[in-house]
Amino acid sequence: MTETKLYSKNNAYQKFETLKTNRNKRYKYNEFLVEGVRSLNEAVKNNWHIKSLIYDKNNLSDWAADMIRTVHTKENFCLTPELMRDLSEKEDSSELLALIEMREDNLDDLTLSKNPFLVLFDRPSNKGNLGTMIRSCDALGADALIITGHAVDLYDPNVVVSAMGSFFNMPVIRVSDNQTLFAYIDGLKNKYPGFKVVGTTAHQELPLYDSDLSGPLMLMMGNETMGLNKAFKDSCDLLCTIPMAEQSYASSFNVSCAASILMYEVTRQRVARNV
Repeated sequence: MTETKLYSKNNAYQKFETLKTNRNKRYKYNEFLVEGVRSLNEAVKNNWHIKSLIYDKNNLSDWAADMIRTVHTKENFCLTPELMRDLSEKEDSSELLALIEMREDNLDDLTLSKNPFLVLFDRPSNKGNLGTMIRSCDALGADALIITGHAVDLYDPNVVVSAMGSFFNMPVIRVSDNQTLFAYIDGLKNKYPGFKVVGTTAHQELPLYDSDLSGPLMLMMGNETMGLNKAFKDSCDLLCTIPMAEQSYASSFNVSCAASILMYEVTRQRVARNV
């Protein structure tokens, strides 16, 4: 490992800044910028490829010094305190940031449980919602999250932050075309008897608590504004809804809130039926 010292906002520093704000450049370099103790610990724990660490050598805790000593990187960057403050998104600037390599999107690489539980988020348009969805999937036992269509960038710093450490623990796969997804679903139905695709809708369909969600399934969540696209809705074996109070003014839930409720019901049914 080599250590490069930066004293000005040179080309290397400008690249760091660009990775925070420019989606196209993130994909050009195939890497993204991460900060925060929880996120970095989970990235290391889950074997993400950390290419570089960024720090002020004179402002390191024992944790940060240990990370620099033990994490294998190709090149690290030592910045001045002023540059670290400018680069960090936190009010109290982080002592350690990392450049992490993106992972390939391949559905066939997913490791599924004996009773698979997958969640699909169709064309997410809000960074906070996507991050929260990742966190809920992690908390409620989903095997993986699949993102479809034109969506916010999975590797946007706001998504990573809102997902907290769950970003690095929950497999997330982006699928660009529906045929690839439908072929994958067909394969799951052949492999897991009773596998079904469960769609969600704000309209009065089968109530959530009357739906059998204990078996192998994929839960499809729609776009925040437009819901599930027609192709996905038509592919569902079941459409269910979250019943709301009759006197309620609200006609629907925020998508990440709805997903948490639905995923909790999946988990509750599985625990109750010991499956």
